[in-house]
Amino acid sequence: MRIARYTTGDEPVYGLVDGAGEKIAEVSGDPLYQRIELTGNTARMDEVRLLAPVIPRSKVIGIGRNYADHAAELGNEVPESPLMFLIPNTAVIGPNDPVVIPAVATEVSYEGELAVVIGRMCKDIEPEEAKKVIFGYTCANDVTARNLQKSDGQWARAKGMDGFCPLGPWIETDLDPSSCRITTRLDGEVVQDGHTSDMITGVAELISFVSKAFTLLPGDVILTGTPAGVGPVTAGQRVEVEIDAIGTLANPFTAAD
Repeated sequence: MRIARYTTGDEPVYGLVDGAGEKIAEVSGDPLYQRIELTGNTARMDEVRLLAPVIPRSKVIGIGRNYADHAAELGNEVPESPLMFLIPNTAVIGPNDPVVIPAVATEVSYEGELAVVIGRMCKDIEPEEAKKVIFGYTCANDVTARNLQKSDGQWARAKGMDGFCPLGPWIETDLDPSSCRITTRLDGEVVQDGHTSDMITGVAELISFVSKAFTLLPGDVILTGTPAGVGPVTAGQRVEVEIDAIGTLANPFTAAD
């Protein structure tokens, strides 16, 4: 099931996207908190504007260096345990929203990733319990200001600026997270071509690890790391993150005024 958040010009609503990605059927309320019920309203996808499928009420948790080839390409060692960082929810934007590059971010990179959306509050769970707390999955671009990542020594500014966490195009609830191809394109050219089977720490283990540090709440998002092929993106370019079992998240990049 594909669950999207969208607008036709009024208040945002949620809907179910058909298999062809051509139509959307509105549902009542927020599917994270209540049973899905159709309202009877439908629209063509070209009649609506897709929004970020979830705005985390609490937090986005990023996982660094979870693919050995990506760690190696940046000259880093693979961490002994998952490397976590926090991203504020103000960084989240949706499909086709512009990523605005502030003047202070002089070296910006794209990072295509699989994102996990949490559906139930949990704390201190074991990997075998993780499936019960997953609402679904979406695509993410973990945009990073490399110059700030290097200068700050921690990643809050580098990865947490407004608009630096595009999510979308929708949430897929039926997916095997160990068997997804992740392809990132820069202006139409493939720059990342990886597979979630190459993750150092899998989704269930990541959720367990994160839950032993933070209470996870419905709508929280975990970014699971990026494969090799990260590189610079500048104003005027467009990045597409495609996960074969989900869809494609596309965002233009622009310079701040």
